[in-house]
Amino acid sequence: MRKPLIAGNWKMNGSLELLETMKQALTSAQISSSVDVAIIPPFTLLMSAKEVLAGSSTGLGAQTLHPESSGAYTGEISASMLTECGVGYVLVGHSERRTLFAEDDQAVLARVRAALGAGLTPVLCIGETLEEREADRVETVVLGQVKTVIDALSAEERSRLVMAYEPVWAIGTGRTATPEQAQQVHAMIRSWLSDKDPALGEGMRLLYGGSMKADNAGDLLSQPDIDGGLIGGASLKPDDFIAICHAAG
Repeated sequence: MRKPLIAGNWKMNGSLELLETMKQALTSAQISSSVDVAIIPPFTLLMSAKEVLAGSSTGLGAQTLHPESSGAYTGEISASMLTECGVGYVLVGHSERRTLFAEDDQAVLARVRAALGAGLTPVLCIGETLEEREADRVETVVLGQVKTVIDALSAEERSRLVMAYEPVWAIGTGRTATPEQAQQVHAMIRSWLSDKDPALGEGMRLLYGGSMKADNAGDLLSQPDIDGGLIGGASLKPDDFIAICHAAG
């Protein structure tokens, strides 16, 4: 049985005040222990989040990392720096990183390896644009992104991944894949993974990351191959984020 994960990606948003408010909301919400919860704030809040979340069951994630362990990479952050901040999860290959910062599949793979090498759990983000969907290239694009990473890792390394399917056309646009559309892609990914290794397919947590909100979370999370959510805008609203967490439990 795969344990659902609800992870809130704050992107370039948030503050110390929101961090404290979210902690209080999560503490009083009595979220089921059958659900893993994590917040993924900007780098500037990570050390404060480590302190605020100490002793709680809420996990901490980072939004990206550099593949090198150190060096002259102004503005970047390494895996070991993240672990010092108490980070357990790290997003890799988010569509905004792929699009805005030109991170291709090989760059994503390098970051996955760096994360795994430091004992972090990479959340590998995959998904197609609207143009790719309309050109009937969903399978080619999404499985191509999956294959680049999975084929390069050992069985043990693969087992430590989480994946998040994020249809790019549904991120920040207010559009959301229907539960059936999302399930179709998740099932496709799981089938490919199962063909590679049945245990991998059965065990891989596949999150949905395309504008999941309080009012659609229940329908999305009820799909058999959706194991949680990578939450964007709704993760900045404590009541909405808590509602999504409850929907997963």
